[in-house]
Amino acid sequence: MTLIDRRRFISGAAGLVSAAAVSGTIPGITMGTASAAAPIRLPGVARLSFVHLHTGEKLALTFRKEGVYDKGALAEVNNILRDWRTGEAVDMDLGLLELLVRLRHKLDTKGPFEIISAYRAPATNAALAANSGGVAKKSYHMRGMAVDVRVPGIRAENVYPVARGLKAGGVGLYRKNDFVHVDTGPVRTW
Repeated sequence: MTLIDRRRFISGAAGLVSAAAVSGTIPGITMGTASAAAPIRLPGVARLSFVHLHTGEKLALTFRKEGVYDKGALAEVNNILRDWRTGEAVDMDLGLLELLVRLRHKLDTKGPFEIISAYRAPATNAALAANSGGVAKKSYHMRGMAVDVRVPGIRAENVYPVARGLKAGGVGLYRKNDFVHVDTGPVRTW
């Protein structure tokens, strides 16, 4: 296989896996759950980096190598994406992490995602929903399937169409606060 063919294969496989993860057709990534029943095999490596805007924590790591998820790295991701108000963490949806990898690639950036909100404990979500009409009572944040992010150097209004184009779940644009919501629920936009 030539280098170009390999790149096309890897790019296509990542897209297929993300789409299948959202539809729940890959063993190990089940729609509606944040945990993997069994590891799936994807080619190559997957790297992400984060800066949590509420805690100041930073994380840059490789969470998948040669098709194998690194449990220690996933635990670190789960920790930084925890509910920063309560400290509660869950296993974040692997499809969401793969979606962020694809988004980062499409945006052609190596910088970190700035985390505004990721996992939310039910009590946190209920408190936010009571004070804001913009918070869903059955938010995918409570399942570890959603994240609200900024990308340094790229306005949210420019991130939004790229995320929407991935067709991998819900995408919302919040212009006032300059961030984008992405989740691995049904494909929808707002």
